[in-house]
Amino acid sequence: MASTVHLVARNNDRRRSSAASRFDALHEMPDEDLMELFQSGTVEAYDILVSRYSERLVHYLYGFLGDRKRCEDLLQETFLRVHRNRHSYQRIAKFSTWLYTIAGNLARSEYRKRKRRHMYSIQSVNKDNEEYEMPLPDETFAPDKHAESALQDRYIHDALDSIPPNFKEVVILRDIQQLSYNEIAQITGLPMGTVKSRINRGRAKLQDLLKGVYPFNKDKNGHYRRK
Repeated sequence: MASTVHLVARNNDRRRSSAASRFDALHEMPDEDLMELFQSGTVEAYDILVSRYSERLVHYLYGFLGDRKRCEDLLQETFLRVHRNRHSYQRIAKFSTWLYTIAGNLARSEYRKRKRRHMYSIQSVNKDNEEYEMPLPDETFAPDKHAESALQDRYIHDALDSIPPNFKEVVILRDIQQLSYNEIAQITGLPMGTVKSRINRGRAKLQDLLKGVYPFNKDKNGHYRRK
């Protein structure tokens, strides 16, 4: 009897170990492989994609809406559409591009109702249209700086809310989501030149709006530096 119990326990351990190894292997797969597995019925692959992209999509949606609760609703709707339309996905497109297109369509529709925007950091351009990081204050939480940080965060929100929506969208995709120009062009359906132009013009407008809040100086190369 005891030997039988031990045998069952060993078998259970092997099954758990095998399942854990399989799950670990799924976690190492690229998005497109996971999507193909999900299309063939592997629900765990879908769960991993949800986990992989949820936080990034929340930041992206929050950039449009500035409303955490509504962002969570749109996040659920985004993944519901991924689930419902999984068989329409084709590997010729990156999964992330397809996903952001779904989320972007939902966000643009919602934005037309709310027109509220928010973001955490932005980049900038110099006089030669070269990218560099615009040195906004460190956002690491510290109790004595929290009130000031919250006020600065509001200034950024208001600045974003003051620039045209077609500039805001591409700035968020580039500077928050760190997507490539090519991915942004695919998501928005815009020509590459238009994408680059809108990003640069959006960043320039944000610079002008925030100069009264963050004391920047231009160096000899045309870069903004904190005083």
